Amino acid sequence: MRILFLSDNFPPEGNAPATRTYEHAIRWVRAGHEVTVITCAPNFPEGKLFSGYRNRLRSVENMDGIRVVRVKTYITANEGFVKRTLDYLSFMVSSVVAGLFERRPDVVVATSPQFFCALGGWVLTRLRGLPFVFELRDLWPASITAVGAMKRSLAVRMLEKLEMFLYRAADAIVPVTHAFRDELIRRGIDPAKIHVVLNGVDLSRYIPSDRSEMLARQYDLQERFVVGYLGTHGMAHGLDSVIEAAQLLRGRSDIAFFFAGSGAERARVESLVEERGLDNVRMIPRQPKEMMPQLWSLCDLSLIPLRDNEVFASVIPSKLFEGMGMGIPALMSLPQGEATQIVIETGCGRCVPPEDARAMADAIAGLADDSDELARLRSNSLKAAPAYSRDRQAELMADILARVAELPASQRQAA
Repeated sequence: MRILFLSDNFPPEGNAPATRTYEHAIRWVRAGHEVTVITCAPNFPEGKLFSGYRNRLRSVENMDGIRVVRVKTYITANEGFVKRTLDYLSFMVSSVVAGLFERRPDVVVATSPQFFCALGGWVLTRLRGLPFVFELRDLWPASITAVGAMKRSLAVRMLEKLEMFLYRAADAIVPVTHAFRDELIRRGIDPAKIHVVLNGVDLSRYIPSDRSEMLARQYDLQERFVVGYLGTHGMAHGLDSVIEAAQLLRGRSDIAFFFAGSGAERARVESLVEERGLDNVRMIPRQPKEMMPQLWSLCDLSLIPLRDNEVFASVIPSKLFEGMGMGIPALMSLPQGEATQIVIETGCGRCVPPEDARAMADAIAGLADDSDELARLRSNSLKAAPAYSRDRQAELMADILARVAELPASQRQAA
């Protein structure tokens, strides 16, 4: 099968969409499929080109058997609605143009969270008479309004119309949670074309390991109970509450908070730490993806917060599965939903109410003081991980793509 995948995030970027796309694509290549990914020059989230890359009109590279076509886009940091929209639109146009000159694929996949990438995928498939699969990573624009990045307006209503159009126009939709599937069905989308493929973990990379002594010394984390927040520092994550929890625990010299990553809220979080003089917080910049297992090895607990909005009850943060693979228990601080259900059913961590700093601090202190309970949660995490292996999820999605690729033109969605 020849797969053409549109995604504006791809390695060496290390965010969840880039990681999922790469880890699926490399497995499809190993299974004998031909995979081309159309993406842009890596710059997320700071809006600065990664070393060794240029924002060229078009460049082609081979990454572990994946043919990667990078196109020119308007580059900006992951903040500010107007500039980000220009970024999204430029990728949409560039990816469609590049896709017209690619060898004819059997199926085209375009991913969210922003829908202009998916719109580009739809345009390309209609121009070339190909089946279109929409990978749904976020209920956009609902998540935009949930974090206050946009208020209800004409622009939001137009995005909602685009959202529904793409759901109806896709030959198949691959949401990353069952909650997303339920929401689409509630909105009247045909259940037969919705196929859930959860996020997962590469169990060849994320495995239990001893704490990196070199990094522990470097960041003054020796002999401490380390609470790790590794990932994007965004508006959705409610990091104010994490800082408040750190302030509540500043008297515990044996507990440290470890932040690694970047994003729209990074500078503000750093300012809060400095203003409050929190010497129990360590903050390091975004690190290369290959460093993540070593960074995780420093952590005794994975902190997974989101803001207190019902929209976030339907998401499953991908760092949950990375922690599982390494046997690191999760502390979930988000609305009750599919993610908290996984934690409860597998027994891989604890759940506290979202944006509740006191509950978060109490849970952290309790686990720091209860080595037996922590060991039980670690064991449960490792037992749960195989059910969410990336091998399994990639195979499920490849089967979906193969079925869509075989659809006769008469059975595809109308333009």
